[in-house]
Amino acid sequence: MTAAASPPDDDIAALAKGGRTNFFGFVLRLVARLPFLFIAGQFYGPEILGRFAYAIIVIEFAAQLATLGLKRGLAQQLQSTDRPHVCVVWDSLLAAFIASAIASAVLMVFPQAMFPNSEIYGADWLLPLVIFGIAGADVALAALAYQHNIAATVRARAIVEPWTISIAAGVMVFFSSRDGLIIAYVISIVAGLIASLVPLLRAYGVPRGWTPHPGKSLELARHNIPLAGADAIEWGSRRLDVAILGLFVAPYYVGVYYVAQQIASLPQRMKTSFDPILAPVITERLAAKDYKAVARQVRQVGFWIIAAQLGIAFALGIPGEALMSLVGTAFAGGALALAFLLGAEAVAATAAVSEAALVYVARNRNLMISALMIGVQAVLTVAILTAIGALGLPDEERQVYQSAGAAGALALALGMSSILKARLLKHLLGDPVVGWRWSLGWAAAAALIVGLPIMWLPDWFQLTLGAPLILIAFGVMVWTRGFTAEDRILFRLRKDEEPALPNLAP
Repeated sequence: MTAAASPPDDDIAALAKGGRTNFFGFVLRLVARLPFLFIAGQFYGPEILGRFAYAIIVIEFAAQLATLGLKRGLAQQLQSTDRPHVCVVWDSLLAAFIASAIASAVLMVFPQAMFPNSEIYGADWLLPLVIFGIAGADVALAALAYQHNIAATVRARAIVEPWTISIAAGVMVFFSSRDGLIIAYVISIVAGLIASLVPLLRAYGVPRGWTPHPGKSLELARHNIPLAGADAIEWGSRRLDVAILGLFVAPYYVGVYYVAQQIASLPQRMKTSFDPILAPVITERLAAKDYKAVARQVRQVGFWIIAAQLGIAFALGIPGEALMSLVGTAFAGGALALAFLLGAEAVAATAAVSEAALVYVARNRNLMISALMIGVQAVLTVAILTAIGALGLPDEERQVYQSAGAAGALALALGMSSILKARLLKHLLGDPVVGWRWSLGWAAAAALIVGLPIMWLPDWFQLTLGAPLILIAFGVMVWTRGFTAEDRILFRLRKDEEPALPNLAP
């Protein structure tokens, strides 16, 4: 049995409450990520950072597959089951751990996949064991999100993991400048897993009477193949550029690009901030066959995310060279790539929010579009990088432009995905789902008017005063020309506010 559907207006309020909680987590991630990038850039350098980046790409891709689509699929399973929820959660954890064991074994046998352009040292071949921690934490946090506990995700992902890796990387400088980043990463994953499992046990308790069923785990994996594939492709699209770029440029420039990518991934968290809230709300509306309400939710959240991402893109992109130089003067050449990556995240917002509903109403067609997108990205990236290489530019200039080209290819592919997914979802729901409003154009103009003159000022002014001024100009224009009464719910705080999700528990 499922709970009675809540009124549509309550859905928007629930989305706003959860969005506020996770926006706080986004700010914490921003504050925590910068120390790590500074430490990595200043004390380890672009080359070691590039080696670290490539290894982590492979590890986290394997972890995405090992979660078996449960980050979003678990909400639907808990919504529709008659079994005790604690048993469903532990079946899901078992399935993720089985998949993690397979993925870890493959990478431990073939560690060259993680380190294709460098030697394998010491315990590097044991690095794949962190897949258990990543996948287990993802499933645990998805289960907690279903019980309204978004704060656990904020603690684990925005406080424990980023601050642990920053502190550990700083300490390891004095012990191993070669392996310090990888050791710090392992420590942060273990800390994140503990921060996820402890609240899970408090919320669901010990699974009394639960018997592991490998057959159910395999059935769970088979059922979630489209979800797992969509998640892996979505994640992989943000790493494929690094993987291909590493074939065209030196590890030094891979390290520079990685820093730009990490900064650009901060606004990407705005989309994922709504995932734990969107999944239960959408599944509730779909169960009630209220498709117009689903379209309204997608449209509303889409506007919030696009507005936030555009504002952040202008605030970080205009003073991009100063921001990259903050990590280290060697990283200033990544400013152009940073601008393209920030634009790519804004373009991707519509696809990401549309996918939140498509994974339930057209999961196979959604997977096909995702596969097409990453295929187009691969072809475009290789074509653009090859074309730039044929221009006969000086070596350093060529690699800088090739880095920007990889980011540009990503933006084009994500734009195509947004158009296709939004059109498909509109067809299925019978109502528009795109969150774009023309008031965002006025806000962008205001950000450019304020921001362009700031580019000629000293770096410290661009970062301390310029970026906030750009964000304020953008935000004021959106608030005055684009926000409706429903939009302002996002900023309406009340002392008696209920949990961030509607009550979906059976």
